[in-house]
Amino acid sequence: MNFEIIFVLLALVGMIAALIWDKLRPGMVLLTVVVLFLCAGILTPKEMLEGFSNKGMITVGMLFLVSEGIRQSGALGQLIKKLLPEGKTTVFKAQFRMLPPIAFISAFLNNTPVVVIFAPIIKRWAESVKLPATKFLIPLSYVTILGGICTLIGTSTNLVVHGMILEAGYEGFTMFELGKVGIFIALAGIIYLFIFSNKLLPDSRTDTYEEEEEEGNPGNLHRVEAVLGSRFPGINKTLGEFNFTRHYGAIVKEVKSGGQRFTRDLDKVVLHEGDTLVLWADETFVPTWGESSVFLLLANGSEGTEPVSRKKRWLALGLLIFMIVGATVGELPVVRKAFPEIRLDMFFFVCITTIIMAWTKIFPPKKYTKYISWDILITIACAFAISKAMENSGFAALIARHIIDMAHNIGPYALLAILFIITNIFTELITNNAAAALSFPIALSVATQLGVDPTPFFVVICMAASASFSTPIGYQTNLIVQGIGSYKFTDFVKIGLPLNLITFLISVFMIPLIWKF
Repeated sequence: MNFEIIFVLLALVGMIAALIWDKLRPGMVLLTVVVLFLCAGILTPKEMLEGFSNKGMITVGMLFLVSEGIRQSGALGQLIKKLLPEGKTTVFKAQFRMLPPIAFISAFLNNTPVVVIFAPIIKRWAESVKLPATKFLIPLSYVTILGGICTLIGTSTNLVVHGMILEAGYEGFTMFELGKVGIFIALAGIIYLFIFSNKLLPDSRTDTYEEEEEEGNPGNLHRVEAVLGSRFPGINKTLGEFNFTRHYGAIVKEVKSGGQRFTRDLDKVVLHEGDTLVLWADETFVPTWGESSVFLLLANGSEGTEPVSRKKRWLALGLLIFMIVGATVGELPVVRKAFPEIRLDMFFFVCITTIIMAWTKIFPPKKYTKYISWDILITIACAFAISKAMENSGFAALIARHIIDMAHNIGPYALLAILFIITNIFTELITNNAAAALSFPIALSVATQLGVDPTPFFVVICMAASASFSTPIGYQTNLIVQGIGSYKFTDFVKIGLPLNLITFLISVFMIPLIWKF
């Protein structure tokens, strides 16, 4: 191994360690590694910055605004209320009504706002019909992930891999191409949740706060659950170091973190992204901080939203349909031939949709920067640079040779399985986009050295990087439902591992049949 390979190896090990230990936000961790590669001469300034102008990255940013527009239109809230059964029902009947439509919705929208809107509504509904909310919240997160793998825009990971494919000089994915395998994984996953989630998930866990709610309550305060976002200024500080009451005017009564619940010695509890704080707050807290990016979710047991006009809801839905249909039709060969000078792809239509939503004020245009997750965009942009560094140094080719040697007598099918496992481990430990960045150059090198079509390997990366079911840390939606559902880490392991296995088996079996080597 030469100096560049050793340097890249050490930098990637350090990056993975920093992401696992949550020392900094993922975007800053990846940016640090990219700057190191620049200093070592492995990347040129042009290669370092190419990711920031990539169509896939910019498309993800635009989709944040489209998702926000749909959220603020009130369309999703109205839909979930119609899906939830009224009166006495069972867990199976309720899941049967809500899970498939939610999976369909998440195929076209960012899954985080879907979970943020649906989770508190489902929790209140479950309490009203005397069913355990814990039977619905993890399945809610999982079906948004399953729906996301079915389309190009269902998850940022698919768009990242799509962008890397284009950068490598290959034809990218069409709108529904990943659905050729994704829909089978989604169907199998939803059936699995129908059959086993009621048995594997715990019954409702009563909050300690609820048991002691009347003690010491002045009477003018009410219960609020706040899920901490990445921009919360007290991340990695204790409650004693960060005076929550002084900053936000609310009293912390309980902290749910990593599956544990803390009600005593709260000043010593260290706060992390995804933690849920149970608060005493007045009626101004949710309106004041409801749109703030410091909280992923605020739930106070009531609707908490202003009524939205029917016209605005239909306009938002119409624009979403326009974007999806336009991008799908625009990829057809006859349309490409008719408009050779214009690429009528997802990037084209998401740009148009975003601008129309801004000018029609479906989302507040003066606050548009608040609705974009800049850390995710920086992570994606840096992922392109890290992938390039792995290629430039020869590190990706070296790893590919070792993988090929390991499966020399088995063939490409075994290599698909190995690549899935590697990517899936990465996505459970770090982030889905970082996992795709590490796996993509290896997949490309494996295919190049074997002399086969790389498309099956690219599809496997998309499936494996999104299949984050076994831990709450791999996907933001898992973190959100962990807190408000009072789940333990083991709850995700128990129900998520079989779902990971289902995704693995279907991917390794079906992908080579659909996309030939």
